Amino acid sequence: MNDANYSTTGKPGKVTGKGIGDFDFLAGEWTIAHRRLKDGTTDVWEESQSGATVHRVLDGMGSIEELRKPDGSFMGMGIRVWLPQEKKWADHWTGTYNGIVNPAQKGEFIDGEGVFISEEVVDGVTWLYRGIWDRITATSCRWHQSSSSDGGKSWAWNWWMDWTRVS
Repeated sequence: MNDANYSTTGKPGKVTGKGIGDFDFLAGEWTIAHRRLKDGTTDVWEESQSGATVHRVLDGMGSIEELRKPDGSFMGMGIRVWLPQEKKWADHWTGTYNGIVNPAQKGEFIDGEGVFISEEVVDGVTWLYRGIWDRITATSCRWHQSSSSDGGKSWAWNWWMDWTRVS
């Protein structure tokens, strides 16, 4: 597809913090190194690799990511949409494990860093999840997530993703 509204080239490394176009840096092909807590509550970390293709859509009001494990054991999709009335991004996720589109982490970019928050009730406990995009350059970026069960007073890291652009 050769359409100005759909691109895998974007504007790498530039985040304006103005909303539309903030995820342009992510357009393209990537390899990703993951470090994630095994079950979300232990001190056992799992490390793995994946690849991703990210497309800029809707003139920068959206971004679609397809993530793939090399062995085909997992595929996922990130759907990011700018919400002009809220002046925030909605970052949704779904994967082959259940096919359900998760509630969005909502947030924005300030000074080149994107902070996104979502809430989920698990076994009667309200959990907050915070995803952060940072270290954004033309060739790399990082996404990491932490969780809180005390209303955001304390946070525990549970997932790190180091992205490297495929040349």
